[in-house]
Amino acid sequence: MDSIVPCFDLNLYTEPNSSSTDIPKKITPKMEPIDEHPPFLTPTDHKIPSVPPPSELDVSSEFNRISELFRTTFAQRLQKNGEVAMLPDVDPNLGAIVPYNNPEAQVANAVILPRVGRKHDQRSAELVRVTDLRPEDYRCFRGRIRRTRLLFDSLRAFLVAQIEKGRNSLTPQRRLRVDLKVAQLMKKQGLWLYREKRIVGGIPGVSIGDVFFFRMELCVVGLHGQAQAGIDYVPASQSSNGEPVATSIVVSGGYEDDEDAGDVIIYTGHGGQDKHSRQVVHQKLECGNLALERSMHYGIEVRVVRGLKYEGSTHGKVYVYDGLYRVTDTWFDVGKSGFGVYKFKLVRLENQGRMGSVVLKFAESLRTLQLDAWPKGYVSLDLSSKKENVPVFLFNDIDEDHEPLYYEYLTSTRFPLHVYDHGAKGIGCDCVGGCSDICSCANKNGGEFAYDLNGILVQGKSLIFECGPHCQCPPTCRNRVSQKGLRHRLEVFRSRETGWGARSLDLIQAGSFICEFTGIVLTHEQAQIFTMNGDSLVYPSRFPDRWAEWGDLSLIFSDYVRPVYPSIPPLDFAMDVSRMRNVACYMSHSSCPNVMVQLVLFDHKNISFPHLMLFAMENIPPMRELSLDYGMADEWTGKLSICN
Repeated sequence: MDSIVPCFDLNLYTEPNSSSTDIPKKITPKMEPIDEHPPFLTPTDHKIPSVPPPSELDVSSEFNRISELFRTTFAQRLQKNGEVAMLPDVDPNLGAIVPYNNPEAQVANAVILPRVGRKHDQRSAELVRVTDLRPEDYRCFRGRIRRTRLLFDSLRAFLVAQIEKGRNSLTPQRRLRVDLKVAQLMKKQGLWLYREKRIVGGIPGVSIGDVFFFRMELCVVGLHGQAQAGIDYVPASQSSNGEPVATSIVVSGGYEDDEDAGDVIIYTGHGGQDKHSRQVVHQKLECGNLALERSMHYGIEVRVVRGLKYEGSTHGKVYVYDGLYRVTDTWFDVGKSGFGVYKFKLVRLENQGRMGSVVLKFAESLRTLQLDAWPKGYVSLDLSSKKENVPVFLFNDIDEDHEPLYYEYLTSTRFPLHVYDHGAKGIGCDCVGGCSDICSCANKNGGEFAYDLNGILVQGKSLIFECGPHCQCPPTCRNRVSQKGLRHRLEVFRSRETGWGARSLDLIQAGSFICEFTGIVLTHEQAQIFTMNGDSLVYPSRFPDRWAEWGDLSLIFSDYVRPVYPSIPPLDFAMDVSRMRNVACYMSHSSCPNVMVQLVLFDHKNISFPHLMLFAMENIPPMRELSLDYGMADEWTGKLSICN
């Protein structure tokens, strides 16, 4: 995993330059103070004085004094903890504290300090808003969010596998709250994001439509800081003027009086319910309810996360970030149960991306929608001609190009015959009743299964051995995952930006198998002949070792060691996809991909010719483009030339 360092302001993360010494390159987004909470006031200064306003010179002088005091105190505390040395001769106007009377102030000179085991037990009450992000800044923030979520998902998969191994049971468990343990471990290591500043508005690096399988993920990335409560807010006891302010809400249908029309929400305040979620007493204008009312008063937007029912989730629900809303009205009303409730009208801000909850519901509706009601642009309802377990769609509403129809669909890679001559006998397990920890195939993986009971990849490895046709175990064996083919509805689509691309119509959970990258395998000598004729080939050796990122727990466990077994020789073959290919061939190249290549063997034991299996590196929402790191792509289009 890439090294990460925190930034003094906003806890921004950036990649250090190889040429830098102590201070990495700085990120300079615009940070606006929130009027409710002057950043230079401490919680004890919450009373607004009634004296006449001071002159600009007095305010500037006081700000400089407080800035210097803050800088000195902060540096001394870090020095005391052994994290950094004192920073001499630092300008007190570095921007660590943004002047309350200067809404145009920027974090242009924020000091970036390295972290060494810093704890983030307490959330900051200081409200800031990040604006004017440059594209390179957004990519940096997005990478930070991606790495944090990848660690959360892979750590959870690891802990689930450990629990299953201890139980020695083949029965999947529905209510494993491992997410709580994962969040605890990450918090202990100071890996929760945005704890040092309370972000108002969008969280840098979190995109509208991002899907979370566990509510604790919302806390870890700073999107919603409450593990159970639906309203996240700065309490009055921590606010500079003694008034609470809300920053985000979760709409999950927990209150019977909620009304959700998408762009407009009638949100019921919290409180007054019993343990069965029944309204039994009147609500009060306090805590989160008062915070929402104060957010309306100050015009502070709130983030909205929707909790939706989803069968593919371990607890039957997923959480989707749907963007920013503004509280426009509030009133006290009699609810359906006859008790008084506070209601808040929230209206979605304009010029935002399409709501992720709408996309999720649309993709799900395609399962039962009549063909004549489908959107225009679908050229084929199954590009694989029923060769796959689920259909592969072809969509183009831009032009008349139907090129993907002209290739023969290939569900599995075709190897040369000599690959299967490596002693087929005796390479399978004899687990007639089902594989256990003593399975010979599991021993090839280092004495453990590569997947949990739900088929989620536990840890990326240089090569994974699955049970195959020579094994005695049943087809339902937990060690048969990638060889079973597609489980998610995929779609090849035409895009003005990337040409042909691939996306899913289903929500894909991080660590799940997606599909195989198929083609006709050519030996080194055959590949040389093809390239002489001008044909473009796929070279598996060029795929980076992205598998090493999945399951990299070095930030959690100090004794973590990257898997080195089994050791395989460099891949010295190419794949021809000029006539036969599958949906994977249309995945775009990305240096920050959401799909990775994992090498797998199951139908032969020649480690020089593995299958290229593709797994999700993150939760991939429906209609989001799938991307791979090809290592080397066309410099103009960002894709393999064969796919354009």
